[in-house]
Order: sequence, then C-alpha cells, then structure tokens
Amino acid sequence: MTPTPKPEEDFPWWLVAAGLIAAYAFYRILTDDLYTQILETVSRGIGITVMVTLIGFGSACVVGLGLATASLSRFIVLRQSARFYIEIIRGVPIIVLLLYVAFVVAPALVAAWNWVAGNLGLEPIRTRDFPLLWRAVLALTIGYSAFIAEVFRAGLQSVDEGQIEAAEALGLNGWQRFRHIVFPQAFRTILPPLGNDFVAMVKDSSLVSVLGVADITQLGKVTAASNFRYFETYNVVAFLYLLMTVSLSLGLRRLEQRLRRKPG
Repeated sequence: MTPTPKPEEDFPWWLVAAGLIAAYAFYRILTDDLYTQILETVSRGIGITVMVTLIGFGSACVVGLGLATASLSRFIVLRQSARFYIEIIRGVPIIVLLLYVAFVVAPALVAAWNWVAGNLGLEPIRTRDFPLLWRAVLALTIGYSAFIAEVFRAGLQSVDEGQIEAAEALGLNGWQRFRHIVFPQAFRTILPPLGNDFVAMVKDSSLVSVLGVADITQLGKVTAASNFRYFETYNVVAFLYLLMTVSLSLGLRRLEQRLRRKPG
C-alpha cells in the first residue's frame, strides 16, 4: 500500500500560482498609470500598518505571558482573575472591542488621569488629546493578549514536569527554571500558533480604519471614494496585505522547520 504523502512534502504548486499572480499584479502596477497612482497613495499607510502590528503584538505578548503565568499560579485569586480576563475578552469581537476601547475606555482613562492630576497639581488633558492611533493599539493589545495567553499557557504546560523537578533538585530558582528549562522548550510549541496570531494581527490591523487611522485600508477607502475606481483600488489594497501575510507565513514556516531540525 502506497503511503500517503505528508502535506509538507508536496511541491508548493500553490506558491508557484501565487507567484505568477503576484508577477502579473506587479506588471499591471508598473505599466498602468492608474494602478501606479493608487499604489503611491495607498502605500503611505504601510508604515502605520506595520507600526500598529508590531507595537500591538509585542505588547499583547508581554500581557499574554503575564496572564499565562497568572493562570498557572498557585494562588487562586491570580488564577481566577486571569481566567476572567481571558474568557471575557475572547468573547468580544475585535471590532466591538476596538470601538469600546476608543470611545469608552479611553475617555475613562483620561477622566481617571485628570482626577489624579487634579489632586497632584498636574496639568489635565482632554479626551481628544488621546490619539485614535494609540486607542487602536491599546484595543488590539487587549484583544490579542487574551488569545496569546492561551498559546503561552499551552506551551508552558507542554514541558515535562520531570525536567522542572530535576531543575529544582539542582537548586535553580523559579526564574532560572523558567529561563533555562521551561521557556526554551515551550518556545517550539508556542511558535506556530504565535506566528498565526501575528499574521492574523497584520490583517486585523485593518480594523483601525473604522477610527479613521490612516493605514492601508483607510487610505484605500479614501482613494476609492475620490476616484470611484473601486475594483482597481481594492485590488491594490488586497495585493499589499497578501504580500505581507504570505511573506510572513513563509518566513515563519521556514523558522519552524529549522527549529524542528535543531537537536535538543
């Protein structure tokens, strides 16, 4: 009986097809004045998209790791508080969370700051002084930290308990056990789903356009509304996002394969 080939052993015909489509898209953009003009306008939002993704994802990883360790704590208050945060936040759609943070949480934070500032004699701020860009970053951080916390928790729990006990027997303290034993092994388990979340955040960063933040999607909306060439404009917008996400996916897959081949 012929063994069933593994998916990773298949020749990547899908990548060949995607490359041909990308080459045709590049050709059209370079030879068509309308596509070139749209690309010049929309590409100004790449920096905002990248910044929102990197800052939001980095912050979400830090918060998520804290939540994961809290959910595994021996203290029930920490465990239950972490579970409450994770389950509540995961139950709210990202776009709803984005609007809630932008128009409810942000004004509440400004009001809290002004109360503290009034007591300390500091300068108060206005709600409009809290930029919509940073409200969007805060919302993505809050939303993704709950999902990333579950990724970290699963990775930390995948480490064999015997190795942790052996590290304790060698006299390593909690931080040393985490730094040298637990996290290096958990990282290989964490990387694939963490990479998926990173690619997902690149796509979900487009939601900041509902707040008027000048990312790729927002500039695409403005451009299409001004030239009424929706087909060409959103072709360029989709092309830019696909270029980023497919490149990231291929890079992450290569990193996973390298880690899988690495001994230890």
